[in-house]
Amino acid sequence: MSATNPSTIEPWLREILRCPVTKQELVDGTGPDGTPELQALEPDANGVRRAYRVEGGIPVLLVDEARIIED
Repeated sequence: MSATNPSTIEPWLREILRCPVTKQELVDGTGPDGTPELQALEPDANGVRRAYRVEGGIPVLLVDEARIIED
């Protein structure tokens, strides 16, 4: 089974999705292993940016399961 592209998320849902920590917009991205994810545009107060995986077209916006983006 192939990974789902984050852009297949319904447009109305894309408009309201935000990082649960910073409340900033999330943009399409790809994880180190090539899987789709949504990435926070801005870091939090500690300078940490997070990426949230997308499974079957559904974003998993759980802070404890987010990947820390190393810039």
